[in-house]
Amino acid sequence: MTTNSAATAPRSRTHTWEPRPEPTPDLLRLTGREILQGAVNGQFPPSSIMSTMGFRLLEVGDGCVVFEGDPGDHLLNPMGTVHGGFLATLLDSALGSAVMSKLPAATSYTTVQLGVHMVRPVLADTPALRCEGIALHVGRRTATAEARVTGTHDGKLYAHGTTTCAIVRFA
Repeated sequence: MTTNSAATAPRSRTHTWEPRPEPTPDLLRLTGREILQGAVNGQFPPSSIMSTMGFRLLEVGDGCVVFEGDPGDHLLNPMGTVHGGFLATLLDSALGSAVMSKLPAATSYTTVQLGVHMVRPVLADTPALRCEGIALHVGRRTATAEARVTGTHDGKLYAHGTTTCAIVRFA
């Protein structure tokens, strides 16, 4: 039996990231949307999880965000499909960021519940996936959001999810 040495050769993946900015008084004066838009514009570094997992924040609106992620063979589970944690992380990022885009200055959030529904397998060669998150309710103490992951190449639904977040005020 002959094996293709290029297909079986070990692979490596390198990523770099910038450290998160310190919460200076200037940064604490910015709304969640301003911080997220600053990341899109390159004013602030992207969250380190994005380079780790291979996704990026593309758009920020009032209560809505768009991420895009790249599956690959570095994300495979033992069954040979992309691990569900990739989709869960992509959804959690979009859900939380949608909430963050509605928060006033000196306010943050933390996820307290995450519901994920995977409806179609993601393979190593699946093209980029788009994840759109929308904040449904942002109150004084809690917030909820929903998000959908669709294929950029086929428009099909791959996963969807919901979150409940606790709102944390610094002032």
